[in-house]
Amino acid sequence: MMNQKTHQHIRLDLNNPVFQRLFFNLSKNDQHNTLNTLRKLANMTWQQVYVDHGLKWEVILSQKGPGGKKLYSFRIGKGFRGVAYRDGSWLRPLSLHPDHDSAYQ
Repeated sequence: MMNQKTHQHIRLDLNNPVFQRLFFNLSKNDQHNTLNTLRKLANMTWQQVYVDHGLKWEVILSQKGPGGKKLYSFRIGKGFRGVAYRDGSWLRPLSLHPDHDSAYQ
């Protein structure tokens, strides 16, 4: 019998005000890329995220998220990353970094 929790699709929480402000200030093309990535994530399980080479899902060791949770960066487009944390079945994006390197600062 399969563990249903392991095979559940990721749930997205896009309510972080910093994430929203950054998203609304992106160019139309970057907004489109971000929405495509979020749509992709919403159709994946956590196991799929961890092994997907296109997302380049990486832990950020230099920072901690809310409640001490691990932060992760993921690819949105060429040189463009998002930062989020996992909260159970939820993916909670915190910020967007069109310049890539700022995701790790």
